[in-house]
Amino acid sequence: MIDIPDELIATQYAYNGAAGRAFVAALPGLAGRFLEEWGLRRDGAVMYGMGALVLPVVREADGVPAALKLQLVDEETVGEPVALRAWGAAGAGAVGVLGHDPGTGALLLERLDEGRPLSGMAGGGVLPGGSRLVGEVADARRAVTVLGGVLARLAAVPAPEGLRTLGDAVERMLAAAPGVVERLADEGERRLLADCVAAVREVAGEPGDRLLHWDLHYDNILAGRADAGRAGEWVALDPKPLAGDPGFELFPALDNLFDAGEVVWRFDALTEALGMERDRGRARAWTLGRVLQNAVWAVGDGERELAPDHAEIARRLLAVR
Repeated sequence: MIDIPDELIATQYAYNGAAGRAFVAALPGLAGRFLEEWGLRRDGAVMYGMGALVLPVVREADGVPAALKLQLVDEETVGEPVALRAWGAAGAGAVGVLGHDPGTGALLLERLDEGRPLSGMAGGGVLPGGSRLVGEVADARRAVTVLGGVLARLAAVPAPEGLRTLGDAVERMLAAAPGVVERLADEGERRLLADCVAAVREVAGEPGDRLLHWDLHYDNILAGRADAGRAGEWVALDPKPLAGDPGFELFPALDNLFDAGEVVWRFDALTEALGMERDRGRARAWTLGRVLQNAVWAVGDGERELAPDHAEIARRLLAVR
């Protein structure tokens, strides 16, 4: 029997409606099916994220540790095995695919060290008043540097044919933008988002062709395992892939473990890692595009204000020249 975490059930019901309820109902059967078909035995407690159930397992035939990932297939997740295999072929530092069932989207993945996410390097303690301890700033900067290296390896790979594209996404964002700006309650936020829209319009004609992760934050990078030949390596997982410009990849590392005073430092470190330090304007514009994308979604859900962290990222980047 598989115990499905209440948080995963709530997320699926809230965001995916009838499809989410059907997915949750099917999970025990899916888990049982693939444990049997792929010759797996469970090897640890259930794990989960926003949209997936993950079972630590061992392949009985050869004793290889692995992870069985079950998730609802949608436009964001359908390209995951394609992207992971492309990165694997290029040695780009993403988790390996050991098995995939196209009908259900089930994935059998290389096991990483789930107890060692990159976020653990970054600390997270904040002093009263919001300032960080000096040592924790240094730790966070080391984590940003690691993430930048992982990001550069991933973004060096051209996107395979058939993935969703940043060009399509930006077309939808810009079409929705006037209504989104108008529905914000605060005049200052309306001006701020209008500036984001203007920046995106300047780069919209060149959306890029790199293979993007889209959600590369500090909890989506785990330490590799020695028994898989990955000792000392940091490995990316859980992509929501699309084809586009690497500048569109920076936002999660600015927003996750948010620190307003570190936004510009992180932005500079990441653009340098990507070799975009001489093209910071383009990287900034695409990062502001993520602020716009999130605003489109939030307003569509009935919000009338920007997320405070997102607004602060936009303000600080708009001040960068």
